[in-house]
Amino acid sequence: MQAITFNRIGAPEEVLQLSEVSIPAIKDNEVLIRTTAASINPGDFLFIQNLYPEPKKPVFPLQIAGNHGSGIIEKVGKDVSLQPGSHAAFSYYNTWAEYVAVPAEWLIPLPAEYPAELGSQFVNLITAWDLLKQSGVKPGQWLVLTAGNAAVSKLVAQLAKQQGIPVISIVRSVKQAQLLESLGATVVIDLSVERENVTQRIMEISGNKGVKGIIDNVGGPVTGELLRCVDFDSKLIINGGMSAEKYTLHNFDVLLKGLQIQSHVYRYFFTPPLPEDVATLKEIAAISANFASNVSGIHALEDFKTAIEESIRFPEKGKQIFKM
Repeated sequence: MQAITFNRIGAPEEVLQLSEVSIPAIKDNEVLIRTTAASINPGDFLFIQNLYPEPKKPVFPLQIAGNHGSGIIEKVGKDVSLQPGSHAAFSYYNTWAEYVAVPAEWLIPLPAEYPAELGSQFVNLITAWDLLKQSGVKPGQWLVLTAGNAAVSKLVAQLAKQQGIPVISIVRSVKQAQLLESLGATVVIDLSVERENVTQRIMEISGNKGVKGIIDNVGGPVTGELLRCVDFDSKLIINGGMSAEKYTLHNFDVLLKGLQIQSHVYRYFFTPPLPEDVATLKEIAAISANFASNVSGIHALEDFKTAIEESIRFPEKGKQIFKM
């Protein structure tokens, strides 16, 4: 089978290669999945650069890249109750390949009609669901999303719209404002135009009450300004750090606002879904089947160089997907 592999640590554009490798054998607790779609995510690049903690470490030679995908079960081990022909999403290892061996406990079953491109991003749907819940924002209260064009932000906006939560989407370019508004953004703030007036603009939008939650994928000086626009007893959820710059705060910026600053880590980063999570995962699949999937490029594995370059240079355009 074809797979995108690497034999040393380094920048993805420098170390990845297209290889012919054997279809993986499965253990008693595993399934063999025929991959239908695999997404390219920032975390995939961290894995290639060996920046993840144990046990998420490359094993050479011919480590297959990619951590997220969706596909159809082709074969099951003797200890597995899932049926061949079933559809599933998975976040594990070795997903940029035509076939993947995955322990059954890591699979998230999907309806047969669920879009493959969206299934390959199910990690982002779970993240969006958890971020919105973690923010504590209720219907009618304002939520700010930085990196509004990012895949997770667009999914959060769609979930927030369903729940009656108004969203302020912060972007570096307003070219996609109409799309963001259709997805759930109530107001789009373009930093290329309104950079000097962000604080004033948000206070005006919120009726001078301030926002109740911020989901931040960027960091940098804008985050420091946003933290001065919060209502009392609000939350900042840190989900990324796209900016290399820092921001400064005084203790009173936190104390006098009753502000909570929390990090977000994907819930299945180290451990697989639990039996008690099944109902929630089914609900996420049910409500998201018609969501916009934020895909800007679909590629064959042979076109991996273009796919990787587009992901690195133009992340705001949307997700790049390998389609098998």
